[in-house]
Amino acid sequence: MDKIFLHGMKADTLIGVYDWERQHLQTLILDLDIGLSARAHDDDIASTIHYGNVCERIRQELKQRDFKLLETLAEYIAQLILNDFQAAFVRVRIVKAGILPDVKEVGVEIERCIQAA
Repeated sequence: MDKIFLHGMKADTLIGVYDWERQHLQTLILDLDIGLSARAHDDDIASTIHYGNVCERIRQELKQRDFKLLETLAEYIAQLILNDFQAAFVRVRIVKAGILPDVKEVGVEIERCIQAA
């Protein structure tokens, strides 16, 4: 299966369970692998998923929403990509860097695919 990817995408949002986490926007690092339902053989952007639009849409959503858990945020992003961009599958990895002492990064990774009817 063909896929596009966005790795190392930074996005700011309010996230966290604790009050001190929610006082300021945090920068998250996202890696997205997005499965294409069809192959773009005709050199037309309309035949594929425009990764610039995906990036812009996710950043927009994260500015308007807030989440307590990375798991909830990852699921939200996965469903957005599957439903709004008609992806065949998606892998979402979210990293929260520098949140714990002596830990480089913490995060979550999920994979989802469209359900066969």
